[in-house]
Amino acid sequence: MRARRPDFDGFVERDGVKVAYEVFGEANEPTVLLMPTWSIVHSRTWKAQVGHLARRYRVIAFDGRGNGRSDRPSTPDAYSDAEFVEDGVAVLDGTGTDHAIVVGLSMGGLWTLLLASRHPERVLGAVVFGAAVPHLRDGETKPADEPQGRPTHPFDTELDEYEGWAKYNRHHWLHDYDDFLQFFFRQVFTEPHSTKQREDAVGWGHDTDGATLVATRDAPPVLADRSEAEAMCRSVQCPLLIVHGTDDGIIPHSNSVRLAELTGATLMSVEGGGHNQFARDPVFANLLVQDFVEKVASRVRAPQHRTWTRALRRSKRALYISSPIGLGHAQRDIAIAAELRKLHPDLQIDWLAQSPVTSVLEARGENVHAASRFLASESAHITDESHEHDLHAFQAVRRMDEILVNNFMVFHDVVSAEPYDLWIGDEAWDLDYFLHENPELKRAPFVWMTDFVGWLPMPDGGAREAAITADYNAEMIEHVARFRRVRDRSIFVGNPSDVVADDFGPGLGPIRSWTEANFDFSGYITGFDPSDFADRDMLRAELGYGPDEKVCIVTVGGSGVGGALLRKVIRAHPSAAQRVPGLRTIAVAGPRIDPAALDPPAGVEIRAFVPDLYKHLAACDLAVVQGGLTTCMELTANRRPFLYFPLAHHFEQNFHVRHRLDRHGAGRCMDFATTNEDDIAVAIAAELTTDRGASYAPVETDGAVRAAALIGELL
Repeated sequence: MRARRPDFDGFVERDGVKVAYEVFGEANEPTVLLMPTWSIVHSRTWKAQVGHLARRYRVIAFDGRGNGRSDRPSTPDAYSDAEFVEDGVAVLDGTGTDHAIVVGLSMGGLWTLLLASRHPERVLGAVVFGAAVPHLRDGETKPADEPQGRPTHPFDTELDEYEGWAKYNRHHWLHDYDDFLQFFFRQVFTEPHSTKQREDAVGWGHDTDGATLVATRDAPPVLADRSEAEAMCRSVQCPLLIVHGTDDGIIPHSNSVRLAELTGATLMSVEGGGHNQFARDPVFANLLVQDFVEKVASRVRAPQHRTWTRALRRSKRALYISSPIGLGHAQRDIAIAAELRKLHPDLQIDWLAQSPVTSVLEARGENVHAASRFLASESAHITDESHEHDLHAFQAVRRMDEILVNNFMVFHDVVSAEPYDLWIGDEAWDLDYFLHENPELKRAPFVWMTDFVGWLPMPDGGAREAAITADYNAEMIEHVARFRRVRDRSIFVGNPSDVVADDFGPGLGPIRSWTEANFDFSGYITGFDPSDFADRDMLRAELGYGPDEKVCIVTVGGSGVGGALLRKVIRAHPSAAQRVPGLRTIAVAGPRIDPAALDPPAGVEIRAFVPDLYKHLAACDLAVVQGGLTTCMELTANRRPFLYFPLAHHFEQNFHVRHRLDRHGAGRCMDFATTNEDDIAVAIAAELTTDRGASYAPVETDGAVRAAALIGELL
C-alpha cells in the first residue's frame, strides 16, 4: 500500500513516446520535480519522499521512458540524455508548471544539470545525488582508496562467464537479466542491512527488460568529452546542492568533488553512504531536500509570525504514539496515561494516532494531535497484506517501509514545531528505527514499549527468510548497542519468562537474555482490573446477557484480516447450537469488516464496534478469537475459556503469543486451515462443558502502575 496516492496523474507525448507523470500536493509554490534515474527503475524509487514533500510543496514525479507506465521505444536514439531532459520540460508544460526545484539521482543528476543548463528559466534550484556526469575525472585525479565505481569491461563482447562488473554486458542483460539486477543493486546499496532496498529495486528493474536497458546503453551521449562536460557544469547558475556517498559503488565520490569545483556549489559528503540515499537514508535525504527548498523558496515567500515560549513558562507535555495494529495497544496506553497523570497531575498528553485507535482515544476524551490526519494508515496496509486468515506479519512490516517513513516525518514535524518533555512509543516502529538511524534528531527523553522482542522466520520461508529476519535482528542489536541514549527507557510489557527462548539468529545470541539486559519489565497490562468483574452475574445483567444463556463472543481484532475466521465461526453456529442448548453467538465485526457482508444465520448477532469489548469478554462463557496477544490475555486475566486461531505466517501470534499463553496454560490453539465448521462446533461444545479457566496462571493487575512509575521518572 502506498503512503500517499497522487492527487492526479496523466501523460505527455513527444514524438510518439508517452511519458507518465504523477502530481502530489496542493497547487502552491514551489513545485519540486523529481527526475527519473535510469530506465532500470521507475518513479516509485521516490516513494519515501513524496509523502513528506507533498505536505509542503507541489511534487511531480514521472516515469522515465523505458519503465513504469511510460512507453518503451526500441531505438537507442529515443534514450539519449537530451530526450530525458526534454521529457522533463514536457512534464512541466503538461502540468502547468512555469518553474520548479529539480531533484535528481545518478543519471537523473546529469539530466537535472542539463535541464538547468539548457532551460535555466525553468529551474529555481537543483539538488543532485551521486550525479552520473561523465568525463569529470581521469585515473590521475581519482583517489586510489575510494570505491572504483563501474570498471571498464567490454560491453559488446560475449564472454564465457560473467563475474563482477563483467555482468555489465549486452549479452548478459539479454540472457540473464535478473542476475545483472541482483549484482547491480548490491553495488547501489553498499550499506549493511539493505535487503529491502535491494529487493525493491530488483522488483522495479523487472518492470522493464534487458533489451530496453541495452537500448539505453547504446543511446548517443550528449556530452562528448571532458571539455563539453566541464562547460555544461560551469553554465549552471541556479542554487545547487551536490550530495554523494563516500562508499558509492556506482559513481565515485571524487566525481562530485570535481563537480562542486566546477559549479561552486555546496558538496554534502555522506560518510559510509552508498549510491542512493533517498532509499537507504530517507529521513536524512528528506530533511536535506526540505532545507534546500525552504532556502530557495524563502526568497519569494512572505515573512511569517512565529512564537517561542521560554522553557520555564512551558507546560509539562508528553507525546504518545500508540500502534494502530491491534486496539489492545490503545487500551493499555490509556491505562498508563491515567497512572502517569496521577504521578504528574499537570502533565498534558497529546496522542499521535491513527484510526481505529483514534476512535478509542476520542471516546475517552483524550487529545488527538491535529497532525494525526497526515499519518498514513498502517492498519489499512495490514488489511491489504492479508489473505484468508493469512498474514505474513514480518513481510507485511517490511513492505510498510514507505508508510513508516511518512509517519516518522509527521512525528518529526510535530516535535520540531512544539516542545515536548517526553516521547512515548508503544510499538511505534517508525519512531524507534529512524531515531536510531538519525540519533541527532532526538531532542526529548524517549520511552520504547513492546510486548515481543525478535523477528522470527516462518518454517516455510526457508533459508532466505531466516537470513533476512536475522539481519533485521542484527541491525536492531547494533542500533541499541551503539546508541544507548536513544531509548531512555525500554519497557517489555510482560515478564522475562514471557520472552521466547529462541535465538536472534546464527551467532546473535538468545533473545531472552538480551531482553533481560536491555529492558525493564512492567508485567502484563490489561487496562482494567479483573476484580472489577468478580460479580459476573451483575456484569452479565448490565450487558444484557441472561443467566441461562451460553454466550459465545467471536472477535477478530481491529483489522480486516480476521474476516475469514469470523465467517467460518458464524457458519458453525447452527451445528454448535444443536450441541449447546441456549447458545447465543455474538460476532464483533470491528471497524474494518462490513457487518452487512457477514450474512448471519438465526441465533447469531452481528455488532460493528464495541468500545468496551473487554467487559463482554469478561462476561462471556466462551470466546473464539484470533491469536492476538491483547484479546487472549484479557480472556486469560478474566479466566475465560477460549479457542484461538493464530493467523498463518504471523510469527508473533504463532511463536511469541503462543509461548506466553502456554506459560499461562490458557486457551486452546486451533489451526484455521485444517479446521472445518463441525470441528469448531465440537470444540465450542467441549469448552463450554469444561471450566479450564480456573487453572490459568494469574495475570498481573498492576502493570499500568509499574509502567507509569518507570516512565514517570523521566519527567
